[in-house]
Amino acid sequence: MSGITLDRDGPVALIRFDRPEKLNSLTLAMYEELGAAFEEVRDDESIGVAVLTGAGHRAFCVGADLTESIPALAEGRFDISRWDGAHQKHTTLFKPVIAAVNGLCLGGGFEIMLSTDLRIAAETAEFGLPESGVGVVPAGGTLTRLTRQIPYVWAMELMLLGDRITAATALRYGLLNAVVPADQLLEAAMDRAHRLTARSGTALETIKESVLRLGDLPQDQAFHCEARYGQRAFTSPDAHEGLAAFAERRPPDFPSRRSVGKPPV
Repeated sequence: MSGITLDRDGPVALIRFDRPEKLNSLTLAMYEELGAAFEEVRDDESIGVAVLTGAGHRAFCVGADLTESIPALAEGRFDISRWDGAHQKHTTLFKPVIAAVNGLCLGGGFEIMLSTDLRIAAETAEFGLPESGVGVVPAGGTLTRLTRQIPYVWAMELMLLGDRITAATALRYGLLNAVVPADQLLEAAMDRAHRLTARSGTALETIKESVLRLGDLPQDQAFHCEARYGQRAFTSPDAHEGLAAFAERRPPDFPSRRSVGKPPV
């Protein structure tokens, strides 16, 4: 990989947009690489959580490269659905993904952030969806996700007007979990990531899969499906170990975590 890098900190995968001289804007190749990085996180049993951030201090990601990626779409040479992996559409990655937003988070970068599960931003971060100003739309998942994640009027203001907002405003809108000083950002994200890897992998993946798959079902159908997901977790080896550890007043040794952090053979 070149524009996207993946490093390891024990059980945590650290994925970076790595094109700081171009504010981490995404080339066609970088979209493919990001999708491949998410697949690696999904398939590698030694990885429990991913943290996604940008190289440098100026930008998390400012979206598609206006000199390559956007013209390819505008000229009909490229179908945006080919970026589904990078945007985590139709995802089968149920391990938690944390965004550590270290600067400008615009356009496609904003859209990719919306695909993550926990989000922490530096106080200096800025957010925006400028697409309507150049005659395009945020179709990397945002037309579907944003009104499901925050109130309708705030979502529509972001998409229609395209104004930038501060990290403090993004927190107030409900787009973020926390805002921290820039020099504490990665530490805060990695702390949450390592805390997650101490919990049951089966439970975390079941929670994420359930939330992603049940949200659009009619309530009665969703309740039936929720029961099946719950039964899968309650009868898992992790549940047996967790309950035994609780009764014995010791830390659990979850079977789902025994390969986490160990390099693949």
